[in-house]
Amino acid sequence: MTPPMPPLLGCIADDYTGATDVASALRRSGLSVALYFGVPGPEARAPEGDAVVIALKSRTIPVSDAVGQSLGAHAWLRAAGVGRIYLKYCSTFDSTPRGNIGPVADALLEATGAPVTVVCPASPANGRTVYRGRLFVGDLPLDESPMRDHPLTPMRDSDLTRLLRPQTRHEVGRVDHATVRRGARAVREALDGLAEAGVRHAVVDAVDETDLEVIARGGAHLPLLTGAAGLTGGLGGLLAEEAGRHSAPAPSRPSGPAAVLAGSCSAMTLRQIEHARTRMPAHRLDPRGLARGGAVEEALDWVDAHLDSGPVLVYSSAPPEELRAVQDELGVREGASLVEDAMGRLARHLVGRGVRRLVVAGGETSGAAVGALSVRGVEVGDEVAPGVCWVFPHEHPGLALLLKSGNFGDPELFTRSLEEA
Repeated sequence: MTPPMPPLLGCIADDYTGATDVASALRRSGLSVALYFGVPGPEARAPEGDAVVIALKSRTIPVSDAVGQSLGAHAWLRAAGVGRIYLKYCSTFDSTPRGNIGPVADALLEATGAPVTVVCPASPANGRTVYRGRLFVGDLPLDESPMRDHPLTPMRDSDLTRLLRPQTRHEVGRVDHATVRRGARAVREALDGLAEAGVRHAVVDAVDETDLEVIARGGAHLPLLTGAAGLTGGLGGLLAEEAGRHSAPAPSRPSGPAAVLAGSCSAMTLRQIEHARTRMPAHRLDPRGLARGGAVEEALDWVDAHLDSGPVLVYSSAPPEELRAVQDELGVREGASLVEDAMGRLARHLVGRGVRRLVVAGGETSGAAVGALSVRGVEVGDEVAPGVCWVFPHEHPGLALLLKSGNFGDPELFTRSLEEA
C-alpha cells in the first residue's frame, strides 16, 4: 500500500480565529484542510489533507512562550513531512514593539533555513491593503483605524518596516508595488536580491487579489512565507493548480438550538451585536460583575430561561470609552482573563444544554470556548463571510462552531449565519 503524501503546506497561526481564516482561504483555493488547536501531541496521527493548520494562542503571550510554541508546531509539521511553512498573523499586524510577530518569524527563519521571507498582511477581501509599505484598513492608515485603541496591541503606526524593526534582529526591506505589477519573476528577483544584501524580512505591497497571486508565485521557492490569510489564498491556488486538486463537499450544518458568544470589542463586532439584539434575546456580561462574583451564575440562569425560545446572545463587548473605564478599574489582562474564563464556562454549558450551532466572536473568546470544550481538531466547512467558516469538532459530533475574528463579517453576520443553517 502506497503511503499517503505529506501535506503540501503547513500553517502556524497565532490565534484561533486567524487559523479558521487561513483554513477558509486554503479550502476556497481547492485544497483539503486539517485544522488542529494547539500543537498535536506525539500520539496524534499524521495529518491527512493537502494543508494542515496549527492554531496557537500566541499573539499576546510572552515572547519566549510564543517562540517556543511556534517552534514546537514547526517541529511537528517537519516530522509529518511538511516542507513549506506559512506563519499566519492578523491582517492588522497586531503586535507590540517587542513582538510577537518579529521574534516568531526570526525563529522560523532559522528553523526552516529560509534566506528571506515575505511580510504581507494584506487581505483585500477584508479591506486590508499594503501600499508603499503602509498598512491600510479600508481607506484609513492602520494608526487612524479603530486598531489605534486595541486594548492589548494598540497600533500607533501604519509603516510596516517601522513596526517590524524593533521586533527583529534582522534587516527589514521592501518590495514595492511597481515591482509586484511587473510579475512573479520580478518579485522573485527582488526577494533574492534582498537576501543577497542581508535582508531577512521583505515587506511587500499588495492592493488586490492579483497582487497576492503574483507574490505567492514569486515567493513560492522560499520555505517560509508570512502574512495574513490573503496571501494563503494565492499560495493555495498555486498549490492546488500544481497538484490538480478540487474542493471536497462541505459537511452539513446541524439543526437545533443556537447561540452567540461575543467578547471582541472591535467596531464590527459591536455593530453585529446591535443588529443581533433586535433579533434575539441578549444578555450583557459585565467584567466588573465578574470581578464581584455571581455574574457567571446569573448568565447561566438567563441562558436556561431563554434558550428554548430560539438563538440567544451573550456578550461582554463594549465601546472604547467603556472598555477603558473597565481596564482602569480591573487592569487589562485581569479583566480579559475574567471574561475568557466566563465565556469558556458559558460555551461548555451551552453545548451541554444541547446547542448545536455556536457562533463565537473574538480571537481570545474563541480560544476560551475551544479550550473549554476540549476541541483539538476540526473539519473545515463552508464560509459565511470571507475568512469566517463553520468548523466541525472531532470531539463533538453534531456540533458546528463559527469562530469569528473581531473585525470580520458584516453587521448581519450573527443572525444570517444562524438563519442559513
